[in-house]
Amino acid sequence: MPSQMSNVVQDIKSLSYRRSTLRFHVKRGFDVLFSICVLALGLPVFCLIALFVKLTSRGPVFYACERMGQHGRIIYCYKFRTMVVDAKERLKNLLATNPARQKEWELYRKLRNDPRITSIGHFLRKTSLDELPQFLNVLKGDMSVVGPRPPIPEEVVNVFKERAKTILSVKPGITGRWQVSERNECTLLERAIIEERYALEWSLFEDLQIVFKTIPVMISRKGN
Repeated sequence: MPSQMSNVVQDIKSLSYRRSTLRFHVKRGFDVLFSICVLALGLPVFCLIALFVKLTSRGPVFYACERMGQHGRIIYCYKFRTMVVDAKERLKNLLATNPARQKEWELYRKLRNDPRITSIGHFLRKTSLDELPQFLNVLKGDMSVVGPRPPIPEEVVNVFKERAKTILSVKPGITGRWQVSERNECTLLERAIIEERYALEWSLFEDLQIVFKTIPVMISRKGN
């Protein structure tokens, strides 16, 4: 896997440097302004969610998950914690004893009716409110407001494969084409196809469309 990952990262860099820098500067300006507005206006909501997370389950309020960002760089995405603190151990035991769940995990990288999710976690995931802290990732420059979802390294090697150099040539996003269309009803491979097309075709106008489409998707609690 290390040699495969090295080749993927080199391909990503060579493609990225050929792209127009002006478009990326415009996108970055939008990201910063939009994130500052969300964080400033949403502060009361942040505090309320943090309180509910702390009161309804044992563990920290926030969770940092390791993902691959632009150029294949490892980043840590911030989220409100929606799972029990021993989620990894519970998943390992569940998949080892349930072949159907194992197959579901391999296809979608998540489970329906996941027993590891907390009571408040179900609501936060359905509405995507658990991802609000990722606007801090945007301000840091790790992510964009709109873009492909940040994958784990195993997804890049085993699922994205030749598509990885295109998908990871742009910054990962909080929302994107996949979230406002298929949400979580598609497989990882289908998601990769959607994300690759976005990375090749994106524009600021489409980003604005996706942002506005994200709001009704959150309210309808579709997917997840």
